Amino acid sequence: MTVLVTGSRGRVATTLLGLLDAAGVETRAGSKNPDDLSPPPDVAAVRCDLADPDTFDTALEGVDSVFLYAEAAHAGTFSERARAAGVAHIALLSSSSVLAPDAAGNAIAASHLAAERALSAAAESGAFEATVLQPGAFATNALQWAWPLGEGHGPALPYPHAHGDPIHELDVAEAAFAVLTEPRLRGSSYLLTGPESLDFTEQLAIVAEVTGRPAPYTAVTPEEWKASVTPFMPEPFADSLLAYWSSRNGRPAPLTHTVETLTGHPARTFRTWVEDHAEAFAPRPVAGSR
Repeated sequence: MTVLVTGSRGRVATTLLGLLDAAGVETRAGSKNPDDLSPPPDVAAVRCDLADPDTFDTALEGVDSVFLYAEAAHAGTFSERARAAGVAHIALLSSSSVLAPDAAGNAIAASHLAAERALSAAAESGAFEATVLQPGAFATNALQWAWPLGEGHGPALPYPHAHGDPIHELDVAEAAFAVLTEPRLRGSSYLLTGPESLDFTEQLAIVAEVTGRPAPYTAVTPEEWKASVTPFMPEPFADSLLAYWSSRNGRPAPLTHTVETLTGHPARTFRTWVEDHAEAFAPRPVAGSR
């Protein structure tokens, strides 16, 4: 079996490459810029830009299974090219956001939903089997707090008590490994969550406990937060995040045991994730200091 892993610069894909290689699975690392990759020695790197269909055919040649990131623009074309190449299985990394009632009109969920629909349409035609992974909140989202915490003032939060279900990227990679290597797991959608529902203040408290340094935050209004992110975040994305946080304000996130079902072990806690990434929260040097 040969597996093409797209988006091979991502945290999940990078981890998955190592798992597949360690298991002796012939693996191909696909990326827009393959020269920038550092895959395991036995893993070939190939150009596969999900925004450029001209790169699909070469990347898919001789491939049996694909780990696919949800790029909606050309998901249908990718599916067609995969069918033509004889691919038997595609595992799509989607998002739990597609399960929301307003997913089609949500800037964050819509692209994942479109990719799911394109893949499902191809699978229903008998082109290949399709498996969909729908993780909730990635624990790595907490890395956006690293810079303000390193500077000593912490993040600005419009909804400090909005709950999430932070999931370790290693658990997502191991779930992907399971569905790619166990034929009996193919053909379903899997909702993946972490093992606990935590609001932002609880997550910051864990960061403080693990690092031994304060992890403060500043409560701001939704309007203030939106104005602060306008320079680097499209307005529809900001609105979608605010709507999601508002819907989860003071409300625990629903949890699943799907990670354990697929991998054989419980999902890793947020504390474990922080311990694995503690160096990211180190203090920043003060300007002008030696």
